[in-house]
Amino acid sequence: MIQVLVRVQSVEPGEGYTATIRFTDGSIREVTLAPYLRGPIFEPIRNDPALFCAMQVEGGTIAWPNGADIDPDVLYYGLTPAWDMPDEASDGEGQ
Repeated sequence: MIQVLVRVQSVEPGEGYTATIRFTDGSIREVTLAPYLRGPIFEPIRNDPALFCAMQVEGGTIAWPNGADIDPDVLYYGLTPAWDMPDEASDGEGQ
């Protein structure tokens, strides 16, 4: 069975850190992006509403002029951001 990848088709910034996202399967969702805007590359986006609003679609996902982007699967499926996942290397093994 072939699984079709769903990607971002268009995006419109909203109030706060929200965005209305149209995906390639035709679905439209309002997504709160604040949980994904962590780390040094996202700091300027969090601190500058104009930069946040400069989001665009690049390579099937949301991207910003400073090179930041968010995995489209994370956006579509509401997955946990990579930075918030437990570090397998620190699970106590090998200590």
